[in-house]
Amino acid sequence: MKYLHLVWASLFRRKTRTVLTLVSIIAAFLLFGLLDAVRTSFAQAGQSANGAERLQTGSKLSFIQTLPKSLQQQMEQVPGVKAVTHANWFGGAYQDPHNQVFSFAVAPNYLDLYPEVAVSPAERKAFEETRTGALVGEQLARRFNWKVGDKVPLQSTIFPDRNGSKNWSFEIAGILHATDKKSGGFFDQMFLLHWTYFDETTPYNRGTVGWYVTRVADVNQADRVAKAIDALSANSDHETRTLTEQAATASWMKQLADIGLIVGSIMGAVFFTLLLLSGNTMMQAVRERTNELAVLKTIGFSNVSVLAMVLAESLLLLLIGGVIGLALASLIIPAVSAGSGGMLNLPVVGADSWVLGIGLMVLIGLMVGALPASSAMRLNIVDALAGR
Repeated sequence: MKYLHLVWASLFRRKTRTVLTLVSIIAAFLLFGLLDAVRTSFAQAGQSANGAERLQTGSKLSFIQTLPKSLQQQMEQVPGVKAVTHANWFGGAYQDPHNQVFSFAVAPNYLDLYPEVAVSPAERKAFEETRTGALVGEQLARRFNWKVGDKVPLQSTIFPDRNGSKNWSFEIAGILHATDKKSGGFFDQMFLLHWTYFDETTPYNRGTVGWYVTRVADVNQADRVAKAIDALSANSDHETRTLTEQAATASWMKQLADIGLIVGSIMGAVFFTLLLLSGNTMMQAVRERTNELAVLKTIGFSNVSVLAMVLAESLLLLLIGGVIGLALASLIIPAVSAGSGGMLNLPVVGADSWVLGIGLMVLIGLMVGALPASSAMRLNIVDALAGR
């Protein structure tokens, strides 16, 4: 660009103001990159199960709808299924309702399907032999200062016992350690209790399970296995939907809230605020340079040239901040996915997100620069030099 040096000098004439505006733009597009990854993750959920070692089967109607336990025997006969286990949501809180604990009632073979989680053989045996036994994640144990042998009271937010009380008591039999933090890190926060004890104690379960977890023999056949499992209960009163674990989590979230609407609303508010902030910056910048713009016109710059320079300044401001923001999002997203312990599988900022992001940068840049550029183009040389 022929006049890039002039545009650059004008942009950084007030360095503090420009830097602060850039920080706001960077933050806006960093948030855009993260939220767009969430949106893309939810949009892609359930498209294909191939490549997944484990599948999760729940009710097609709602994640709170339970399934008959007898379904497990049928699932185990499906070709390609290596092992099947089941679990129920317990929903416990410790001491205070705000101290929510990720607690699940699980089958005896539940941990066999999660090799990325370790517990010592002695503690595993103690858990199996203790009716009220529980296995807790190491971070959860550290959080509440629990140790093996402690008797822990939990208040279920959903299930009462047969006496109508929601106060349950458990004995910690062992500590769970995630050997692979990337895929099993969420187990560090989990509280596992016996499904049999749960089923026999609460009158509201009556031999049903919340969901099944299936380990497939061949990850390339996972999609076929998922369809075969769902075919077992087709046209019944307990139709199922089998997904990957990440897709199942996304499905649960979709039933709780419209993720697309939430993401869209947040981004709309962010970009509207950015539009006002950047517009104010450009208006002030052009107002301060009224005399300089008049001089440029005096020495031969056309109205179109002045218009283009102001628009280029606005576009450059948005492009610098936006590219840095999306680049930061590209670096942060893998760390967020790894830190979730396998619960989140956010895609990297791909070509589609970059195209959309750059399109937004250009659109906002043009909108922000349109008014000050138009004023600069219509500027009367005599009036400007006279200070009118």
